[in-house]
Amino acid sequence: MTVRGRRGAPGRAGFPWSAPTWPAGLDRPAPEREVGADYDTAWARRYPARLARAVVVDNVTRPLAHVVASPRVEGVELLSLAEAPVILAANHASHLDTPLLLSVLPTGLRHRTVVAAAADHFFDRRWKAHLWAGVLNAVPIDRHRVNRRSADLAAGLLEEGWSLVIFPEGGRSPDGWFQAFRGGAAYLAVRTGRPVVPVHLAGTWRLLPKEGRGLRRGRTTVRFGTPMRPDDGEDARRFGARIERTIAAMADEASSDWWSARRRAAAGTTPPGTGPDASPWRRAWALGTDPSVAERDEPGRWAVRRRRRD
Repeated sequence: MTVRGRRGAPGRAGFPWSAPTWPAGLDRPAPEREVGADYDTAWARRYPARLARAVVVDNVTRPLAHVVASPRVEGVELLSLAEAPVILAANHASHLDTPLLLSVLPTGLRHRTVVAAAADHFFDRRWKAHLWAGVLNAVPIDRHRVNRRSADLAAGLLEEGWSLVIFPEGGRSPDGWFQAFRGGAAYLAVRTGRPVVPVHLAGTWRLLPKEGRGLRRGRTTVRFGTPMRPDDGEDARRFGARIERTIAAMADEASSDWWSARRRAAAGTTPPGTGPDASPWRRAWALGTDPSVAERDEPGRWAVRRRRRD
């Protein structure tokens, strides 16, 4: 249908076919944002959404994650050393990390855990915000600047009894090695008094890297560490550095053995999780020595090596 203007010529449709005009003498209020860090996820924590998510996670997400990633889980018994809620701080190399980590948590903890997700990536569209809040119980976190709303939301959920998965790197690794950790996990631990459980995920980058080929099947390792709390007088910055060193030591253990990694950690000689300061091909070559890669590419030989070490 053609809409004609005041003089009968085709023109732009007026109200109600288009937005009404605003009086020139009045200040127009800023529009309310409903996506990004401002997206309200409260609906995803109400009982109907929690029940639907539990059905999906337990019967779809968890089996698929185990088929694709074949996780070997170590240290899960250490979770009993801390009373929930806890802050699960993990390295981040792939979009597989979140469903894989959730899939190996004990059932009670899995169903009372929220995931800190990048507001500019997972919540930049309403359909994406609805999807990730509903399926993963994700909450938007501003990763590019200090955002009081994001910090208050995460701290409030911890105080309400929800555990939190957070990736201190702020985004996926481009090459499988660690990126510099940010202070969010340490800050929340200092603010709320909740313990941090360090988690190391090995092998996920090889299955679904940030750049390059699509999803592949393989084997991964999820290793939980001993729950950590800030020492007396330890501020968030120093505690955050200690969390990063702990996860780097867990990565060292994954690529060598427990005893050697413990000795290096005690001596302060743990290799940095950020990898060698070298060219991309050299970094890729060094990453190829990771045991999760050997486990995937040569399962028979790695299985023998693993049994001998254990």
